[in-house]
Amino acid sequence: MKIIGISLLMMGCLMGFSLGIDILQGFDVSQALYNAVSPFRVMEVAELFVLFFLLFLFFAESAYLFIKKKNQSQ
Repeated sequence: MKIIGISLLMMGCLMGFSLGIDILQGFDVSQALYNAVSPFRVMEVAELFVLFFLLFLFFAESAYLFIKKKNQSQ
């Protein structure tokens, strides 16, 4: 669970930093959010498949390790 927490914390910090830089450059909040998600809008189907597959593997492994650890402690 630490790995997921650290990953989410890093993603939040980097997204906040990116949004902050865009706002300091003069963009409004909606345009800054659009700039943050625009790389995902130009991805092809194969790239999206690989992205979601890797995310699935990451969360599946974390869930497996959590359940395994929980069963060992009982």
